[in-house]
This record gives sequence, C-alpha cells and structure tokens, in this order.
Amino acid sequence: MKRILIGLAATTILASPVAAQMLELEKDELTLGFIKLTDMAPLAIAYEQGYFLDEGLFVTLEAQANWKVLLDGVIDGTLDGAHMLAGQPLAATIGYGTEAHIITPFSMDLNGNGITVSNEVWEMMKPNIPENADGLPQHPISAEALAPVVEEFNQNGEAFKMGMVFPVSTHNYELRYWLAAGGLNPGFYGDGDATGQIDADVLLSVTPPPQMPSTLEAGTIHGYCVGEPWNQQAVFKGIGVPVITDFEIWKNNPEKVFGITAEFAEENPNTTLALTKALIRAAIWLDENNNANREEAVGILSRPEYVGADEEVIAASMTGTFEYEKGDVREVPDFNVFFRYNATYPFYSDAIWYLTQMRRWGQIPEAKDDRWYFDTAESVYRPDIYLQAARMLVDDGMAAEDGFPWETDGYKDPTPAEDIIDGLAYDGRSPTAYLESLSIGLKDGQTVTGSGVEG
Repeated sequence: MKRILIGLAATTILASPVAAQMLELEKDELTLGFIKLTDMAPLAIAYEQGYFLDEGLFVTLEAQANWKVLLDGVIDGTLDGAHMLAGQPLAATIGYGTEAHIITPFSMDLNGNGITVSNEVWEMMKPNIPENADGLPQHPISAEALAPVVEEFNQNGEAFKMGMVFPVSTHNYELRYWLAAGGLNPGFYGDGDATGQIDADVLLSVTPPPQMPSTLEAGTIHGYCVGEPWNQQAVFKGIGVPVITDFEIWKNNPEKVFGITAEFAEENPNTTLALTKALIRAAIWLDENNNANREEAVGILSRPEYVGADEEVIAASMTGTFEYEKGDVREVPDFNVFFRYNATYPFYSDAIWYLTQMRRWGQIPEAKDDRWYFDTAESVYRPDIYLQAARMLVDDGMAAEDGFPWETDGYKDPTPAEDIIDGLAYDGRSPTAYLESLSIGLKDGQTVTGSGVEG
C-alpha cells in the first residue's frame, strides 16, 4: 500500500510560520490508517499543510484494504489511530464483533453519503416519483418509490439486493433508515447471525467502498449506500443514479470519527492532544472562507495515495454540488461539512443515535435503559480531550474562540422532525422513547431468533 512519510529536517520545522504550544510528546512517530473516501480529508490536509509537523508529529498515512483490517490494525497496534466508521469504536467497546475499548476525541465530518441504484431500477422507480415544474424528480425521494420495484423483483423470483460498507457503518444504518421510512424492512440481526437479513424485504450485504460501482455494474447488487466519490463515480460511468443523499435523510448527520484505543490515549495523552489539534486545524482549513480551499483539497485527494479518483468525480460533490443523474446537478453546499455546525465536536447524542440503530436492528439483542446509552457514549466519545486541544489552538491564535461549543453538555438540541426523512424528531437525551417511536424496528421486550422477531 502507498505510504506517505513526513520526514522534514529540523531546520524546516524551525522555519514553520506557526508558533504553537509545543507539547512534550510521548510518541512522535505515528502510523494512521484510512479508507479511500473523501471524508478522510482531515488526515490528508493535516499532512499536506504541515499541521502534524507543527505539533512535532512525524506521521505515516496508510490506506487500508477494508474497515475490518483497519480496526484490527488499531487494536493490535499496527496503526496508532485511524479514520473510522462512527459505529466502530462503539461496537468494539460494547463487544459487538471484535472487542476492544476504542475512543474518539474528534468527529471527522457531517453528511457525505448517498444511496445509488442501477439504471434499470431507476427507470422502474421514476413513474413513482413526482416531478418538479422543470420535469426533474422532486427531492428528497422516498423509499416508497422503491417499494413497488422490490415487490416486482420478488414476484419474479429475484431477491432485491443492496450493498453497504460494513455492519456498523453509518451507511448500513442510513440505508436501513431510508428503507424503513418507506415501509421496507431491511432485516434484523439475530443471535449468531451476522447477515442482518432476518425478515428482510431488501437483502443488504457488505461491499468495500471502491468496489461499489463495479459490483453494481456486474449486477451482483441493485443499489448501494456509500460515501463519496463512489456515488458520483456511478454517474460518471453511466451505470447508476444516486436517488438521495444522507443530508436529505438526516440533515447534518454525523459521519466518520478519528479512533484510537483507550490505552493509547492513556499512555500518550500529549500525543493524543497534538493529533487532535492538527486535525481540528485541518477541518477549519477545509471549510474556511465558504469552502474556498475545496478545489485545492480535491486536487490533493485525487492523488493515488489518498482517494485515487478523478478530480472531476471528487469535485462533483466536494465543491458544493451533487449530480443525481446525468445533467441533474443541484446545489448542495453542505454535502461535505468538516468544521462548521460544530462538526468536529464528538457529541454524546451522535454516539447514542448509532447505539439506538444497533438496538433497532438487533445488533444489541436486548433492550437497554437510557442510563446505559448515556454511560456507553461517555466511555467512547471524549469531548474533554477535544476541548482541551481546542483551547490550546485558541490560545495560540490558530482558531477562533467562537468556533467551539464551550458550554455544551455534550448533547445537541433535538433534531426537528422536518430535518429527518421519516418525520420523527431525534433527541439523544431520550433514546428508549425514540426507539419506541420508530414504526419498523425492535421494541422493548423484543428479541430476534432465527425464525424472526419475538416478544
């Protein structure tokens, strides 16, 4: 795999224009992992802009084959930290899959995903979608438009299959959320069952992000949910149509995080702070001056050592627009958010949403009380580290005081019903009540067996 090594001479470090508080680092040579997606951008920018070096960190960035390999690398120490699915630190900490205490002091971005279907499925969906006055489809598109298509496939003896990137990925939960909001059951995980297809109307399976377009083109799946640039890649290749973005499913939803083991943070507190400082600065750079740096970021991310997709494909979503089908380009300025709206702050309420979705679909087999959700979120998401790093940046004049939520208790205000595709508000302070409000999904007292939902 391509490696990028920072290794400048001491004279270069001394020439740095930034006069930062230099922490006494416990470890200054680090290897950080990532998957080839545009939302790994804070890592690339922290490297390219010299923010790691400003903190005295010599960093190797290393692309990983898939999310499991990446997580295993962090756990076994091959990687010191990584760009992670937000569900990975939570799942590992509660023992779903590989068990390990992973924490996150930094949330990497908001939004950034989409759901794409094949051209065949799109043509079947279109008669079910209202049109605007200009003849283009009305957005957001509900999965209700997909339901008759799924039924037709089933009547013809063919299962309707869709791809997502990992069982505890945002993509899995967003795809399930969208399907359920349209009346389609995406299936449940049961005891000893890792497929999540029990009672499913639509069969979901894991496909690595860069392989999504080719898997769709081969007909192995009929659609997928993935981060960019792999939705826009389907448009550019003429093999599929993105029908909805996650911004339309849940406005300004949390996406990836930066994950490290709790042991690493305990043994290397100053190094953890230094990493967090560099990543915050990268996020600020990505969003500052109304995204003025995005074109430069696109050029960086297009390199083979990072995302390795054509600049045009990455720019299609990274610079404030999104192309649904050929020629249908719409303004979506917040499709990728890296700093504004407190995107980098690790909110407990974001963690709790992921935990509710794990419970909703059976990955957490038994109902939990609200206190369990609060305690679990607080053991994984570490705003204390984040705010300490932010304070140092402000004191050094490298960030604005008003850029951070100093007074928050770690919980966002409830997301209003109009900002979520199913019209149901989300309040992280009331997780069990939220779960009960969802029409499809496990309720209190219900469990999943091989024969279906019981209770």
